Amino acid sequence: MKNNLIFSLLVVFCVMETYAQSVEINGKISAADEVDGIHVINKTASRFTISNADGTFVIPAKLNDTILFSGISYQPKEVVVTKFIIASKQMPVYLEELVNALDEVIVGKVLTGNLMSDINNSELKRDLNFYDLGIPGYTGKLMSQSERRLYEATSGGGLVPIGLIVNAITGRTKRLKEHVKLEKADNCLDIMKSKFSEDLFSDFDLEDGVKAEFFYYCQDDPNFENLCKVKNDMATFDFFKAKLDDFKSIIHSHKN
Repeated sequence: MKNNLIFSLLVVFCVMETYAQSVEINGKISAADEVDGIHVINKTASRFTISNADGTFVIPAKLNDTILFSGISYQPKEVVVTKFIIASKQMPVYLEELVNALDEVIVGKVLTGNLMSDINNSELKRDLNFYDLGIPGYTGKLMSQSERRLYEATSGGGLVPIGLIVNAITGRTKRLKEHVKLEKADNCLDIMKSKFSEDLFSDFDLEDGVKAEFFYYCQDDPNFENLCKVKNDMATFDFFKAKLDDFKSIIHSHKN
């Protein structure tokens, strides 16, 4: 009987400890309009991020944390982190469009859609950062999840950066670099599809599946990576036109 009681208490303690720990929540924002750049603020833990173009975001949170979503075109929304969200590490959110604006003067703290203003109005207490402690830290652009993993794998501390050495020896750093490279190429390809598809296929229409094959055919070209870097629309369009002519020849040869 005593052993059963001890076991039950241990189980309860483990469950409570699990929910008390912060985990990375992967969220997906849906709305009637664009969902890029929505401010996602963990009011409880003083953490914040912004959503990507497809509405996805990642933010650390633990049980009962309050997550605030703020955008210029949408009604502010607060979501309390539940056990289900912690267990699944997923948070789907739907934002309602801000239809009517009030004419009267609003007294008090409001959400404006400006990230720094919203953070201040939310009464968040800023954590100490590397500037406060007088140590170097990352100040670059917002990184994707793959880029964050690569940064963590290649940035070591102390006289002997053990983690950096282990990652290099095991090949993890190389794999992460390849993953980041592929992720950037896919993002670049998505942008190019939306820019050039209409003009490219105006005179030579293809089925959606064949169009996808064409763009992957272009992505395999060694010049594709350089086009992503230079971001010259004219040069990129000429590249796609030339590749489309080659792709047409391949299609005709298979038909014959």
